[in-house]
Amino acid sequence: MSTATGQTTLAEVTDVVVETLGIQDRADSLDASTPLFGAMPELDSLAVLELVSALEDRFGIVVEDEEFGGEIFETIGSLSEFVDGKRG
Repeated sequence: MSTATGQTTLAEVTDVVVETLGIQDRADSLDASTPLFGAMPELDSLAVLELVSALEDRFGIVVEDEEFGGEIFETIGSLSEFVDGKRG
């Protein structure tokens, strides 16, 4: 993964997180180290499903059930790395 691709994916994933969770008021404070699941009250189990669906639509990827894991949703950065890996 190139740095440019990683940065682009991070920005796009952040946009999807903001849009899906409706947290536009906090968009400017989010970065790769921002904790997600368990730290962000908006990200409950239903929101995780909505977020995955939005990421699949935005990036043209498919997330299999067995790929769901807490480490993916640990931070925005870990989610972005996962999406980057799925994009190839």
